[in-house]
Amino acid sequence: MSTWPDTRILDLLGIDVPIIQAPMAGATTTAMVIAAQRAGALGSMPAAALSIEQLREAVTVIRLASTRPLNLNFFCHQPPPADEARDRRWKDTLQPYYHELGADFEAPTPVSNRAPFNDAACQLVEDLRPQVVSFHFGLPEKSLLARVKATGAKVLSSATTVEEAVWLEEHGCDAIIAMGIEAGGHRGLFLSEDLNSQIGLMALVPQVVDAVSVPVIAAGGISDARGIVAALALGASAVQIGTAYLFTPEASITASHHHALRHAQASETALTNLFTGRPARGIVNRVMRELGPINPSAPAFPQAGGALMPLKAKDEAGFSNLWAGQALRLGQDLSTYDLTRQLSEQALARLSRH
Repeated sequence: MSTWPDTRILDLLGIDVPIIQAPMAGATTTAMVIAAQRAGALGSMPAAALSIEQLREAVTVIRLASTRPLNLNFFCHQPPPADEARDRRWKDTLQPYYHELGADFEAPTPVSNRAPFNDAACQLVEDLRPQVVSFHFGLPEKSLLARVKATGAKVLSSATTVEEAVWLEEHGCDAIIAMGIEAGGHRGLFLSEDLNSQIGLMALVPQVVDAVSVPVIAAGGISDARGIVAALALGASAVQIGTAYLFTPEASITASHHHALRHAQASETALTNLFTGRPARGIVNRVMRELGPINPSAPAFPQAGGALMPLKAKDEAGFSNLWAGQALRLGQDLSTYDLTRQLSEQALARLSRH
């Protein structure tokens, strides 16, 4: 019998501890997912940066090592129409950096892409039948979502406002990830592009809990047992943790990202649209300081990153995204398994004292 005070997420997803390892495109590895699963959490594999074949291979590797519940995470944005004028303005904005760093300004701009959830991805879900499917930027269109739910998968998605949470419940989500402004990586906002609508986790979670009937998962600024206990006290049934897992040896991050995580101050993160075209929280670096973290010249998601690729190749620390949440200073150099076990055991110990 579980000693957790709220077992709704445990029962819904078939996991042992109320922790979801966040799906972090580019940083999450199959080893991280497997270790999180073995520690009793929900392991999450991000699909946005993988081809269908790569995702199938990743699931095969995970399932050979673990039979525990698996979450496949997808972006469900609409690819923007071509806008050559905006693309040119953006590259012109970056031209001084090309000249300084010796990058070829006249070469074709590399393509920056993120795969949205589509028929091919839906067919893969129908074939692989993960226990959980989560989405970012809302939900896919109705017929695709119906096919996902027909597989028996539990459906999660991120809400950054109460209005988004209510919308997600009305459209079939089995649980809602309440994503506070503290969270690293891409904001899940989808009903509005207004960053003034984005609020902190402590204000967001209880309001979402009051507004919906499905279980709520708290995400943003949670990196230790204190954060887990606080989220549960606010009414969340579980937590989703991302940045803390970037410190594990299973994370696939660059040397620059590794260094920044361990040396940046908690105040040195900001929301930026420079790297993809959608707001995402990362550690402030040179290009964010000099162009401003939110720049109206950046092309629409996911195309902004293409023109930065040649600069990143010359100066990775200054021109690559260093995603991190506001609780980065709480990160520990532990393995994924040990981190998950420590978080759950320390949280339970704190809960038992109350």
